[in-house]
Amino acid sequence: MFRNPLFAAPILCFLAGTAYAQAAPIYKCIDSTGRPLYTSEKSDMSGKKCEPLTREVNVVPAQKPRGPSATPPGYPRETPEQRSVAKEKQRETLQAELAKEQQLLADAKKALAEQEAVRSGNEQNYARVLERLRPYQESVELHEKNIEALQRELANLYR
Repeated sequence: MFRNPLFAAPILCFLAGTAYAQAAPIYKCIDSTGRPLYTSEKSDMSGKKCEPLTREVNVVPAQKPRGPSATPPGYPRETPEQRSVAKEKQRETLQAELAKEQQLLADAKKALAEQEAVRSGNEQNYARVLERLRPYQESVELHEKNIEALQRELANLYR
């Protein structure tokens, strides 16, 4: 029925859709040259190894809605005072990280400025200069992104 494998897939999809609607079985037959042949016609199956294609339906059971979970007895509870102390400690840690990251950014900018002032004799092409400066520029960008992220975390801490 289908000799060219390029045409088999779209036609198979069409046949599968119509076969599903009509509930006609689809068979995969292997001809004498070893090529697959998909058909629903019994006349096309003579002298070929044919087996029916199965339709599998995967059904996922619905999940049961969860109700409010009860806290087990003896489970430690956090008091408002403990929560505020933990939040203050987190703020101090973030501010220390921010100060460190700002210092690293200043150092990276200084190193980049120093490298921009230097021009080697083998860098006759400006592309080589840019290639040499790329790691310094990436370092500056990395520290700027880290500072932005830490500032966002600090801002979210007080929401």
